[in-house]
Amino acid sequence: MRAATDILQWLFLAYFIGVNLVYVALNLLAVPTLRRYLAIRPVADLPPVYSGFEPPVSVLVPAYNEEATIVTSVRSLLQLDYPEFEIVVVNDGSRDATLARLREAFGLKPFPEAYWERIPGKPFRAVYTSRLHPGLRVVDKENGGKADALNVGINVSRFPLFCAIDADSILQRDSLRRVVQPFLDDPRTVATGGTVRIANGCTVSAGQLEKVDLPRNPLALLQIVEYLRAFLFGRLGWATLDAVLIISGAFGVFRKDAVVAAGGYRTDTMGEDMELIVRLHRVFRLRGEPYAVHFVPDPICWTEAPETFAVLKSQRIRRQRGLAESLALNGALMGSRHGGAPGHLAYPFFLVFECWGPVIEVAGYAFMAALAATGGISGAAFLAFLALAFSMGFLLSVSALLLEEVSFHLYPRLSHVARLVLAAAAENLGYRQLVTLWRLVGLVRWLRGAKAQWGTMTRRGSWQSG
Repeated sequence: MRAATDILQWLFLAYFIGVNLVYVALNLLAVPTLRRYLAIRPVADLPPVYSGFEPPVSVLVPAYNEEATIVTSVRSLLQLDYPEFEIVVVNDGSRDATLARLREAFGLKPFPEAYWERIPGKPFRAVYTSRLHPGLRVVDKENGGKADALNVGINVSRFPLFCAIDADSILQRDSLRRVVQPFLDDPRTVATGGTVRIANGCTVSAGQLEKVDLPRNPLALLQIVEYLRAFLFGRLGWATLDAVLIISGAFGVFRKDAVVAAGGYRTDTMGEDMELIVRLHRVFRLRGEPYAVHFVPDPICWTEAPETFAVLKSQRIRRQRGLAESLALNGALMGSRHGGAPGHLAYPFFLVFECWGPVIEVAGYAFMAALAATGGISGAAFLAFLALAFSMGFLLSVSALLLEEVSFHLYPRLSHVARLVLAAAAENLGYRQLVTLWRLVGLVRWLRGAKAQWGTMTRRGSWQSG
């Protein structure tokens, strides 16, 4: 019994050390990459002089019950600074006034249109064009989920690149130009993603971000710290190794022919955005074809974060289930000798530390608490373990915040920084553990084969004005 207890203690300690070493390594990899990017950023900030080689882009906006934010989002897209693009809003059988809001704001009129159905999708009800904006079309279709809506958008789209964004997202004027740049720099590029930030607390008017501020809602504030850590260090670190496995569904650009050849978005998974990226890695690696997936670190997309425990719980359960599905469906990536960094580094990390991590973490906390309660370890040793876990989490969050301040400095006031530091500390005192429990629920539901449920994301749209 004592030997088994010792083995479990060493196992949990090895997991704890391993996951934090990887996070620290990603941090160290991200810093020089971000420095090189910032060195050329002043040139990118100059007024654009378009060369004529910029590929036209179709911006796809799947929308389901988005009446609170859809008009503001579309207005922000119409103001994008890019030479040639179209906007395709796909109304996925909304039960609210999403379509009515669009018709009223943009003067929609029915337009019979032929299209090439390269990926199966739910039937159309109607296609509308805008009397006010020739580059705006709205597809009204039967409900089939976000992945199905994106597939329909791909079928209707006219251009070789498509940009997939969420219906509650706000893009800055230069967002599309920045995120498409890797396609010009590297002809192997099949997908790029950008940084996503929390819009709660900010002010958006006429589709443009006017003021950056922090939300008063504590849940939204804690998620700002999460997003800083995930994007500035996590994805930027993996991008340095050419091993990005996640491009946020809130903002990503894809080469359409590559996505169509891979089969489009899967409609039987909860994590269609990650699954597509992992599948693209698998397909191109197994074929031995040159390709690249890039990440752009600019804060170029703003989205609304959940402000209630119920909505946040549903989101995290869904994300964890989607992660497990994405990895399970593309296991050949890790097993292939051609897997490279995506298959031999990123995939094992996500499998052990992100997919199965909630099991190990929850069991580890429970095991250590049980040992402390029964005298297996001293109370002082248990508190030292908790203090070490808190310190590492706090250090990673603060380092991401520090990097944000020295690079982009989005939050201008000292009070902003102080609140974010406090949020970085509070995040490790219950919030992260609660999220881990929700992730465990998502994993268990996937293992049991329980019916997938999206839940309801209530949009407040409180950041809109005018």
